[in-house]
Amino acid sequence: MTPEAAARLGGFAGAFSLSGIWERLSPRRPLAASRLFRWRSNLGILALDALALRLGLPLVLADWAKLAESRSWGLFNRLDLPAGFELAAGFLALDLVIYWQHRIFHRAPILWRLHQVHHTDVDLDLTTGLRFHPLEILISMAIKFAAVAALGAHWSAVAAFEIVLNATSLFNHADINLPAGVDRTLRLVLVTPDMHRVHHSMDAGETNSNFSFNVPWWDWIFSSYRAQPRDGHLEMSLGLPEHRQWRAQSLLWLLALPFK
Repeated sequence: MTPEAAARLGGFAGAFSLSGIWERLSPRRPLAASRLFRWRSNLGILALDALALRLGLPLVLADWAKLAESRSWGLFNRLDLPAGFELAAGFLALDLVIYWQHRIFHRAPILWRLHQVHHTDVDLDLTTGLRFHPLEILISMAIKFAAVAALGAHWSAVAAFEIVLNATSLFNHADINLPAGVDRTLRLVLVTPDMHRVHHSMDAGETNSNFSFNVPWWDWIFSSYRAQPRDGHLEMSLGLPEHRQWRAQSLLWLLALPFK
């Protein structure tokens, strides 16, 4: 296992364990469905995602960045920038790409068919951050490969971005009860669970807001920020109104959903 792969795995395991313990000790909302049934489906789809990436892509993203650097692909590989600035700019540029990717997956009907698998979860916890259809994962990774080649982002910025993105996806989907003051302060620099929960509201206007994953600034800049849900965090309904039935939480149903 390469050092980059070990760091990704360690970061994921640490974020999963910490978020899992935290949401059990201090949950934000009562559960609407069986945790065991949902976790079986969400972790099952994670396993299929990992298999799809393993079979579908010959390189990990950091190795692709090293290849781009060796061949002088991309903007940053043609500029002589201070190392610290280049790393920060590469990280933020990739984060901006993911923000717009997320918005496009909500806007384009054929892509929404895939992304709705993520939004059918009637509860929100750390495993919701893993609930993505394998085809969406492959398309998302292809977009990242194209972005890395176009930007020429340094491999260390790419590796850091992947580690942070995995950790924040678990954190901001977790059912964590943060004190209001802590949430207000933290969301100045990081997407918090309360901020991202709005995005999973059953209200369509709220679903089409708060698209950021890491830093919240893109939602402020591009006018997609919504501070709180209309009905409050305890009363709001999560998921999609057309997919609230019990079977919509099963693994086979989730895999078939985009083709229905």
